[in-house]
Amino acid sequence: MIEVSVPLGKRAYSILIERGLLSHPHTWLASYYYQEWVVVTDENVAPLYLDAFVNHLTGKRVVTIVLPSGEQAKNIDHWLMVLNKMLQAKISRSGCLVALGGGVVGDLAGFAAACYHRGIDFIQIPTTLLAMVDSSVGGKTAVNHSLGKNMIGAFYQPKNVIIDLNVLSTLPSREYAAGLAEVVKYGLIWDEHFFELLEQKATMIQERCLDVLGRVIARCCEIKGEVVALDETDSNIRAILNFGHTFAHGIEVATNYQRYLHGEAVAIGMCMALELGVILEELPVSLLERTRHWLTTMSLPTSLDDDIDPQAVWNAMQWDKKKTSKGLRFVLLARLGKALVRDDVNVEIAKSVIY
Repeated sequence: MIEVSVPLGKRAYSILIERGLLSHPHTWLASYYYQEWVVVTDENVAPLYLDAFVNHLTGKRVVTIVLPSGEQAKNIDHWLMVLNKMLQAKISRSGCLVALGGGVVGDLAGFAAACYHRGIDFIQIPTTLLAMVDSSVGGKTAVNHSLGKNMIGAFYQPKNVIIDLNVLSTLPSREYAAGLAEVVKYGLIWDEHFFELLEQKATMIQERCLDVLGRVIARCCEIKGEVVALDETDSNIRAILNFGHTFAHGIEVATNYQRYLHGEAVAIGMCMALELGVILEELPVSLLERTRHWLTTMSLPTSLDDDIDPQAVWNAMQWDKKKTSKGLRFVLLARLGKALVRDDVNVEIAKSVIY
């Protein structure tokens, strides 16, 4: 088992990474003494893992909540539905909520845990690669609003993150590829040697070699843990984790979350951010080309489809949470492995990478 620590003082927790942690949860469930459990999942994950997990909660009081799948389920209505079911079941403050699913489930359930009785314990069990390396770690919980992504939420850390590598075998190819966009992000913003490793191991990553993926996922979690420990509430350096996301969130909102998966939008957004760095003469075009090649190899898009209105993307970007009174703030690269945040980018130059 690989164990990665997120060092946040009293809110510190461990990320456990191993094969079989979900099919044999007794290996880690024994350390918990909760008598009430709320398990939130979605309609795609429930048939695969819900019953098997709940069967290990023998003698406990268990409430299960199944959400629709997809980004469109991540809204106030479904968040309120979770809270209503917990209230109707009279779950006490000493209960525990489990987020069993991808990023949508983790974000929504985590926000519900943060608000219920002003906060109850919750555990993240991510079932997608993207959630494993990104959304399950760091304590960002939220739901979307029609005007922007993740606009309503809270910082609320889990008690633990449980990553079962075996679930990657049931992950659809498109979902798996989408997670790889967040994986390569960590190399671009923080660790050039990790980026080079991803290039070297591209074939094994494509083939879902679990030995390689275990190390890759652990390194992503280590990097995110390091950044979150420096800036838990996203007031400074943590913004670099949003590399490519200013563009990506605009793309998702402009297409009503129906055209691209989040990771696909991030892949396009990172290419836009890299292109912006090249135009500003801060990055060599070779880095943009290397990134595009890796993303394309992993079956990810690197540019907008021709029928998408770039103005709609730009308009949606104006709701970005990093925006200040000076305007949009962009996460760019000073070099491979070193990210920075800038709020002085010329508007017309920024728009040029979308149009």
